[in-house]
Amino acid sequence: MGIKTYNPYTPSRRNMTGSDFAEITKTTPEKSLCTSLKKNAGRNNQGKITVRHHGGGSRRKYRIIDFKRNKDGIPATVIGIEYDPNRTANIALICYADGEKAYILAPEGLTDGMKVMNGPEAEVRIGNCLPLSQIPVGTQVHNIELYPGKGGQMVRSAGNSAQLMAKEGKYATLRLPSGEMRMVPLVCRATIGVVGNGDHNLINIGKAGRKRHMGIRPTVRGSVMNPNDHPHGGGEGKTGIGRPGPSTPWGKPALGLKTRKKKKASNKLIVRRRDGRAIK
Repeated sequence: MGIKTYNPYTPSRRNMTGSDFAEITKTTPEKSLCTSLKKNAGRNNQGKITVRHHGGGSRRKYRIIDFKRNKDGIPATVIGIEYDPNRTANIALICYADGEKAYILAPEGLTDGMKVMNGPEAEVRIGNCLPLSQIPVGTQVHNIELYPGKGGQMVRSAGNSAQLMAKEGKYATLRLPSGEMRMVPLVCRATIGVVGNGDHNLINIGKAGRKRHMGIRPTVRGSVMNPNDHPHGGGEGKTGIGRPGPSTPWGKPALGLKTRKKKKASNKLIVRRRDGRAIK
């Protein structure tokens, strides 16, 4: 998918870019696979803000995506590639031979009329979903399960893929987009190919209003706040933060503090962290 530019008829349009949606072949969503999306603007059941910078945004319907891909042995035909406002990747509407329809993440190279299939007997082809035990070493995959039958949890955003590096015993070793090397049970499933819409990260938002349309509110620096609002606040003019290291608004250490638990159960499955260090 390419990137389009705009004529600079306003200052904000000058550097704004957007997707040309060349891959999109279907413009209206499947009603039976849509559900309403309730907004809470980052607030909990008491009405208190627990996630900052959320709120507003255009209204949108949630598309129910089949991350499990557990309808085995039945071929499906791709009806169309659609835009999904809830994620960076595009989605594909598929129709199984028995008439059931489903949405899946659209990998790069998937087009209308192509056949996809799930299960151990499926071919190693773009869009097919197989257990890792049936996928050859070196293959690029996405939508990877961490627990058998739970559905894909890793590598789902636009342009991403993981590489199957090795298979040993009950586990497969994957190199994730972050560079982390991680073991995943061989019975877990993954989809062949790279997630589409790889140019998504090249888009220049261009103006503040476009970010508000996405439901993202402004982020204000702590150094420009008052001291009662943030530990970095206060002082005349531009001043230092006045403490050994940067802090969150609630006084906790920020920017670089390791927060992963030392005894986390999944540590034994991580061969190498994304910074190149092995888990001890």
